[in-house]
Amino acid sequence: QVQLVESGGGLVQAGGSLRLSCAASGSIFSIFSMGWYRQAPGKQRELVAGISRSGTTNYGDSVKGRFTISRDNAKNTVSLQMNSLKPEDTAVYYCKSVVVSGTLRSLDDYWGQGTQVTVSS
Repeated sequence: QVQLVESGGGLVQAGGSLRLSCAASGSIFSIFSMGWYRQAPGKQRELVAGISRSGTTNYGDSVKGRFTISRDNAKNTVSLQMNSLKPEDTAVYYCKSVVVSGTLRSLDDYWGQGTQVTVSS
């Protein structure tokens, strides 16, 4: 089994910054892509940012230039630095990892439990 644990959410004023972190643990053989998604009330879950094992990144259009994703392969962690936050960034943020795990080397998607980010105007 693999667990993803997120931290770093909270309440911040518009224009402020937050940093989210996610740590993967368990019977991990290798982690392919890692990423952050978010879901606001009444909306579908959307990609915020993703990063490959080699460090190639991609971002949702609404966060380009404001958010930066990074990862530490040795520690199985991924982080999201969020700057110039806007009220429309308010959502539950989820960490996702594509992981090869277990003795059978199964390839699966794993999700964290989510962390709330609230940006006040």
